[in-house]
Amino acid sequence: MISKDDSKRKELCDKVIETVKEQDIKFIYLQFTDIHGIIKSFEINSKRIEDFLEEGENFDGSSITGYGAIEESDKIAIPDPSTFYILPWRKQNKVARVICDIYKPDGNRYEGDPRYILQKAVKKAEDNGFTFYCAPEMEFFILNKDTKEAFKPSDMRGYFDYDPYDINEMMRYTIAEYCDAMGIEIEALHHEVAYGQHEVDFKYDKGVESADNTITIKTIIKTVAAHNNMTATFMPKPFPGINGSGMHVHQSLWKDGKNIFYDESDEADISLLMKKWISGQLKHARSMCAVLSSWPNSYKRLVPGYEAPVYVAWGFRNRSPLIRVPDFHGRPNAARCEIRCPDPAGNPYLQFAVLLSAGLDGILSGDIKLVEPTDKNVYHFSTKDLEKSGIISLPGSLRQALMEFRQSDFMKEVFGEDTFKNFYYAKLEEFDAYRINVSQWERDRYITRL
Repeated sequence: MISKDDSKRKELCDKVIETVKEQDIKFIYLQFTDIHGIIKSFEINSKRIEDFLEEGENFDGSSITGYGAIEESDKIAIPDPSTFYILPWRKQNKVARVICDIYKPDGNRYEGDPRYILQKAVKKAEDNGFTFYCAPEMEFFILNKDTKEAFKPSDMRGYFDYDPYDINEMMRYTIAEYCDAMGIEIEALHHEVAYGQHEVDFKYDKGVESADNTITIKTIIKTVAAHNNMTATFMPKPFPGINGSGMHVHQSLWKDGKNIFYDESDEADISLLMKKWISGQLKHARSMCAVLSSWPNSYKRLVPGYEAPVYVAWGFRNRSPLIRVPDFHGRPNAARCEIRCPDPAGNPYLQFAVLLSAGLDGILSGDIKLVEPTDKNVYHFSTKDLEKSGIISLPGSLRQALMEFRQSDFMKEVFGEDTFKNFYYAKLEEFDAYRINVSQWERDRYITRL
């Protein structure tokens, strides 16, 4: 329940109301995500702002994927005033957006709200004295359509290519400007390896705030591309034979204002708690893979090569294991680990929730088996080498990942039983839609040969 006496919330709400009136904002988008991570939105007339800030807005949740059956369809979107921002691309007839928490008519939180699942994981960390910070590196493609209405990369440039005054460079600047206007501090924007591929990195923040920023950046990038008659996509593997788009997530854990992943007494300056955190994530890597890489297409990216990790191992600097510890040059605040299998097409609230929960399990369970690092290039390991090193691989398809997910009592605990089932069945339905499709590649390859 939202406390009517929450002074901080009231202060934020008053500031929102004042801004709406001063800026003459006409409409406000209420936003949240479905279980896949697709952004959902509906507009409210700003004249009703006092009412919906306090009471929320009713909607039918039965048509939102993962939000329950029709007999329990009534849901209420309650705005989080801390996420209120004016959309910088709406110069006339100003419009704002606010991210919402989802409630049931009885005033309790809806258990299937992905944001709530992350908030619960964050609360568990806080109850144990920890603060979780993370920062995703978001890769994406900007595409044009050719005369045959087929998508193709919008440029022919490669990694870190300098493209002064090119339309793609100007779009990256616009993306950065819009992010700044919506309270997101961009640390880097650059061209990635593949044609038409780019990456945006923003400053680390607490778990929920980083997930909010992730869905906001997706909106900004797609908007900027559309304004230039192009299409931005976070599809993990839009083209065969070239790199796909990942979302490497940098993570750190803090306590009493200090980064507890740092330990100067360790040879590598990393703490035992970080090693337990990493071991917890490796322990649950296969069962949480369906959440981190949640579409059938995700597994076209997760193949050996193309800088996509498929082996459940960790190391330093080396980019072939699933988790690596980047060189942080001995700076205590910069100590972190980076998991490399997530992709930006998933639901960031659920992705960060399972990462946080798995890491905490490694720290809190008490019986975690520490996994030793490897700095050998596991891409070049033979099957025998992998077996001898005890290194297993991630699932090779969404179906295999869902089998691991379904068998995990731990994932069921993180999601809650009903949401666990909703996620499983929603993804199973998506895989079935993929499985029964016959592609042009299959027709070209087999019709005359078979």
